[in-house]
Amino acid sequence: MTEQLQRELWTSWASLLRSYAAVHALGKEQHAVVEVSDDAILVRFGQRSAQFTPTEYIAWDGTALPFALTVNGRVRIGDEEDEMDLVAEQLASAIINA
Repeated sequence: MTEQLQRELWTSWASLLRSYAAVHALGKEQHAVVEVSDDAILVRFGQRSAQFTPTEYIAWDGTALPFALTVNGRVRIGDEEDEMDLVAEQLASAIINA
């Protein structure tokens, strides 16, 4: 994967997480915060947070799993792989509604 493609996928992943976190936080007393850098994405909601690096996902409960964005625009967490938008929606919901 080229560096440019990796950067584009990382930006897209962050954008999807930000959008779905905002939607799932609607009507809640708190709002979700998504912090993005070149080497990490942190999603926070209240006391819960999840972090992504280019190679690892650390869930709000401390569970760490391998993470990857694939060249075909999918997300792999652990042994599971699915479409980027579906995974972003599921994770945002899990973080906010845990």
